[in-house]
Amino acid sequence: MPGIGVLREGPLHAAVKDLYACPGDRAEVPMGGYVIDLVRADGELVEIQTGGFAPLGPKLDALLDGHRMRVVHPVAGVRRIVRVDEHGEVLSVRRSPRRGAVLDVFDRLVSFPSLLAHPNFTLEVVLCEEDHVRGPQAGRSRSGRRRRDPGQRRLTGVLERVELAGPEDAAALVPEALRAAPFTTRELGAALGCPLVLAQRVAYCLHALDVLADAGKRGRAPLHRFA
Repeated sequence: MPGIGVLREGPLHAAVKDLYACPGDRAEVPMGGYVIDLVRADGELVEIQTGGFAPLGPKLDALLDGHRMRVVHPVAGVRRIVRVDEHGEVLSVRRSPRRGAVLDVFDRLVSFPSLLAHPNFTLEVVLCEEDHVRGPQAGRSRSGRRRRDPGQRRLTGVLERVELAGPEDAAALVPEALRAAPFTTRELGAALGCPLVLAQRVAYCLHALDVLADAGKRGRAPLHRFA
């Protein structure tokens, strides 16, 4: 049966599921040929998705029209890299210089941005504190390269929760300063304080939600405006 089962889920997935579980909820419930992480007492289906959203597509296609669904996506706002030996003893701990943000969810939302306009769909971003635990190198591949331990993400705290229940919530993430006049994707990235690639994905998603519209060009750069 498709879906994430208890035996396959990682520590982060399990911890976030426990965080969201409420009295009366049922966990790992078979439904329509899939397994749902949590089914609320009021009927809402909750899916914890720590990776890309594309694998959720078939499940959403099958269930969303008939059920309220909430996809919970954890983003590492603060991350420590913890290295352990083969016995699990800690060798070193360091703070990762990369700090995630709620906007990082647009890296995933590009798989199906228009679903944010579906009345039954809610996306919730959990900005987390995490430990990324990595073990020793796992030998060498056939090409001679050293295999890197992918590690495990472990939840240590929650910084913020942001709910995106429709296009207006996504639009609210864009600064007011950009609403008065057309802007380029590079200007969007500067206003959001994010890399250009992420700004391009934000713009793509907002166009798919009819939040943004084309506004011509400035030189070779396409312009966007609020619809």
